[in-house]
Amino acid sequence: MIVIEGTVRIPPARLEEARSVMEQMILASRAEAGCLDYAYSVDVLDPGLIRVSERWVSRDALAAHFKTAHMATWRSFFPQLGITDRSLRLYEAEPEPI
Repeated sequence: MIVIEGTVRIPPARLEEARSVMEQMILASRAEAGCLDYAYSVDVLDPGLIRVSERWVSRDALAAHFKTAHMATWRSFFPQLGITDRSLRLYEAEPEPI
C-alpha cells in the first residue's frame, strides 16, 4: 500500500472558493480504481494549512492518478487559489488486514 501525507497552503480568505474545487478532486480521486482513501482537511489552529492524506493500493494506481483529467484540473487552479508550500511525502506500508 502507498500512503501519501503532507500539506499545502491556501490563503484563508480563499478557502470557500477552494472548497468546491477540492470536493471535486476528492470525489473523483476516491472513485478511481486503486484509491483506498483520499482526503483534505483544514488545520484547526492554522486555517490556511490543508492536510493531505491519501492511500493507494500500489504505485501503479498512484501513477495512473497523476495522469487523470481531474488532477490536471486541480493543478490548474493552484495559481488562482494561491496554493503554495506543497509538501507531500510517499510511504510504503503494509496493507490493512481484511
